[in-house]
Amino acid sequence: MEEVQSKCSTCSDRCGKLDVFDWLADLPDSGNVSDIVEVQFKNTRKGYYRNSNGLHLLKGDVVAVEASPGHDIGTVACTGEIAVMQMKKNRLNIKDYEFFRVYRHARPVDFEKWEEAKKLEHETMIESRRISLNLNLNMKIGDVEYQGDKTKAIFYYIADERVDFRQLIKVLADRFKVRIEMRQIGARQEAGRIGGIGPCGRELCCSTWITNFVSVTTNAARYQEISLNPQKLAGQCGKLKCCLNYELDAYIDAQKDFPRTNIPLETKDSTYYHFKTDIFKRLMWYSTDRHMAANLTELSVDRVKEVIRLNRKATKPETLLDKKVNAALKETKALDYENVVGEDSISRFDEPKKQGDNRNRKKRKKKSNTRNTSRNNPRNNPRNKNRDNNAKN
Repeated sequence: MEEVQSKCSTCSDRCGKLDVFDWLADLPDSGNVSDIVEVQFKNTRKGYYRNSNGLHLLKGDVVAVEASPGHDIGTVACTGEIAVMQMKKNRLNIKDYEFFRVYRHARPVDFEKWEEAKKLEHETMIESRRISLNLNLNMKIGDVEYQGDKTKAIFYYIADERVDFRQLIKVLADRFKVRIEMRQIGARQEAGRIGGIGPCGRELCCSTWITNFVSVTTNAARYQEISLNPQKLAGQCGKLKCCLNYELDAYIDAQKDFPRTNIPLETKDSTYYHFKTDIFKRLMWYSTDRHMAANLTELSVDRVKEVIRLNRKATKPETLLDKKVNAALKETKALDYENVVGEDSISRFDEPKKQGDNRNRKKRKKKSNTRNTSRNNPRNNPRNKNRDNNAKN
């Protein structure tokens, strides 16, 4: 049994994504301990079962549970009161829920059959994609999960439209000789099941820890002053990145007292329009042109509010700049990197070479070549010249 549990704990199907911490484990057992057990299967599939046989189950045990038809193999996620709390968290009513039973601890024979079933999943997924393509079905099969006893297979697919897969089920049942179940999932769920590496260099959040997907809108990017480029905002699932919501609350709180960006600032010189904002430094830049950066002026949020109040009173300041505010900003500005050591720039080799330098190098090469040729020429050798003069005399 220890060998079975150690092998299961090292499997690569991201079983620990929905890991549950049993914070009641160190408390003494009470008289009304529940017999409900939460069992986790491949990826995010979980089920709740009754321990009707009174087995001593611990977290991580591999058990055989009742299924329809046959039996399935899974890993115990939590037991007792924690399992009841998990059901309430997932909004499942204990009275109406149809519980199956926990049969026994998994035997070596059950574990061997379970491993054989998992090895067939990838080949089955590739073959099912070919079959659906031949049937001209507008769908994509993203993952396949076999039941522990190899009598049933669950096919997870995504589709933009409603798909009539009755013929597909007949072909798959005849091809793989198992009972077929089709489950439709979304693009985010598919990315979480397949996994991958994000542009940040880390594993996808949806495949490591995200369990409930919250809707993401482009307003999250607007609040954070991010460019609305669909190629950069979209994740591997094709939807907006979930990480756009991570810091959204902090940006919203920081912008509570910011003026609206669609209000132009009127001065005696010209009219200024909002160009960009640094939210956490509380700085705003205004341009004299609505569509491009022209005569950019850096202002604090308080100065922008002051100019707006003056414009509402039908008064225009001479300039946007405020001497007192700008002096305070210069004092509070943090020092940037300075090359105090005098080292060369790392990007010095990236700069294009100047044409004048190339011409000077060519001239130097020509002079050196002429010198070498004059030295190698026997007529230019002084010893040879003396010999020729003696011969003439």
